[in-house]
Amino acid sequence: MQNLLIDGIKSFIQSTGLAKLFAATSGTPLAFAGVDFGTIIMLAIACVLIYLAIGKEFEPLLLLPISFGMLLANLPMAEIMHNVFFVGTGEEHFVMDYGQILGGGIFDILYLGVKLGIYPSLIFLGIGAMTDFSPLIANPKSLLLGAAAQFGVFAAFFGALLLGFDLLSAMSIGIIGGADGPTAILVTKTLAPKLLPAIAIAAYSYMALIPIIQPPIMRALTTEKERSVKMEQLRPVSRLERLLFPIIVTVVVGLIVPDAVPLVGCLMLGNLFKESGVTERLSKTVQNELINIVTIFLGVTVGATASADTFLQKETLFIIVLGLTAFCLSTAGGLLFGKLMYYVTGGKVNPLIGSAGVSAVPMAARVAQNEGRKTDPTNFLLMHAMGPNVAGVIGSAVAAGVFLAMAKVLV
Repeated sequence: MQNLLIDGIKSFIQSTGLAKLFAATSGTPLAFAGVDFGTIIMLAIACVLIYLAIGKEFEPLLLLPISFGMLLANLPMAEIMHNVFFVGTGEEHFVMDYGQILGGGIFDILYLGVKLGIYPSLIFLGIGAMTDFSPLIANPKSLLLGAAAQFGVFAAFFGALLLGFDLLSAMSIGIIGGADGPTAILVTKTLAPKLLPAIAIAAYSYMALIPIIQPPIMRALTTEKERSVKMEQLRPVSRLERLLFPIIVTVVVGLIVPDAVPLVGCLMLGNLFKESGVTERLSKTVQNELINIVTIFLGVTVGATASADTFLQKETLFIIVLGLTAFCLSTAGGLLFGKLMYYVTGGKVNPLIGSAGVSAVPMAARVAQNEGRKTDPTNFLLMHAMGPNVAGVIGSAVAAGVFLAMAKVLV
């Protein structure tokens, strides 16, 4: 009986996460002297991200679930997420085994919403219901600013190719420049799932840092005179225009870039719920309960893919640098096109609104408003900046559709 008790205690000790942490094999990433330093580093990174989400309020609605999902998945022996179920081990023709997935951990099951592209589209449904497209409808030229702000997407794409990334990985990295987390996740889970942790964390981190990243670029590329321009008040938009807009955009985008339909279609359906006036319950549901639930599932499962063997790679550093470059170039692209419109219109367009062409709604528009008021406290640019801002949402979704379509043809 005593030997049986001792064997039981030994078995329990060997089954603990601590035993696994200090009994790493030679094949474990960053293992040294039997200690799994890779897991220790990942747990430390998760704790830093939790601090940034809570202490610094960096995009907490997504960064907190992402970081805690990372923490849970890197606990030794927890077995709640198995990346190999979704990306294989490098074989050329990997096919998911749904039976194996359904028998795995809880995050394996929840991650199917990411892998199948469900969560990003549902988030766009909620964003659509929370978005007012009136500034864009009142000033259609804003679409050009939103398009110009996608410059960083394609610049980072070519930069990634030059650094040695394959075509699909380069497309996934480039989409960070759109400053749209759900879009980046949708593209990456389809084209380069092994890069999903680094790309998701980079995308949401830079979105949270918009108030820090954008202002220096805005001041560097514009003059005080340009920043002080007061724009004319936007015309009123009729209810009929607001109803027709989501329908027309869906049809046009669907005919030109069919691969963008899941995102753009859900975005416009959510907006139609809001503008129709007859589906208030549906509009409130997708704005609140649905998008909150999906955000939790998306965050924790994306964070759970960040294990030491997938995240602690030199490619992660390249992705972080390229993502920042893409974001800065997207901001610059919008600003420079705004300057062009300033000269073409004889000084009637404030170039600052071009910086809002990135997809981060409404944070980028607020930054443009704040920078304008620093130059002239009586200036009010928010509604003018919202036009390029919501155009950027559509633009990033279209850019994603272009990449997905290219991947089908080229790969």
